[in-house]
Amino acid sequence: MRRLRVRSPRGAAEWSAAGVVGLAGLLLLVRMTAAALTGLRAAWPAVLVVVLCAAVVVAWRLGRAAARRQRDRQRQADLRITLAEFDAMDDRRFEYALRDLLVRDGWPARRVGGGGDQAADVIGDHLQRGRIVIQAKHTRVGGKVGSSVMYAVKGTARPVHKAEHAVVVTNGAFTRDATVWGDRHGIHWIDRERLRRWAESGAALHELLGLPARSRPVRFKRAA
Repeated sequence: MRRLRVRSPRGAAEWSAAGVVGLAGLLLLVRMTAAALTGLRAAWPAVLVVVLCAAVVVAWRLGRAAARRQRDRQRQADLRITLAEFDAMDDRRFEYALRDLLVRDGWPARRVGGGGDQAADVIGDHLQRGRIVIQAKHTRVGGKVGSSVMYAVKGTARPVHKAEHAVVVTNGAFTRDATVWGDRHGIHWIDRERLRRWAESGAALHELLGLPARSRPVRFKRAA
């Protein structure tokens, strides 16, 4: 297929014809613009009503979203969980509950528990207090968590998860060897009594554990 090529006008006659066509096009554009402006002036009350209605709808939706966020923040700040409620949970719900408590205390947190979690069920990142890893151990009332859990958390908290703080939380108890080993090696532990103070009485986790705040924000490293 041959390509069409537009050539420049040649001679006075062609230039005059091109000028007439250009002028006609310009006049048509001016008339169309004038007609559009005339129509807009005639319809401006309706346009204004539509714009105002749209603005009201947008403001209403933004207001609802802001109110919902405020309710969520207030509900989170008022979060209290009793030991009886913990005892009735399964492992998964227990992990989500610990995540919610971290969020309540100002730690943006996420549940990561599951297969291959490498001894971390919840991870929270705080700009002043660093990264915390929680290993959740939900057990029957009277059940005890042994030292092997402490060993596993110690082996992955910093090397794998890049965490500065590691905590094992249970609704039961710990063996004496587990608490002694944890204290010696910097693995915090929350037993049933401490869990009650944290979740039911409303004490912040960093207060229970004595985690200091830094003057400069912490820069987090990506976990392997």
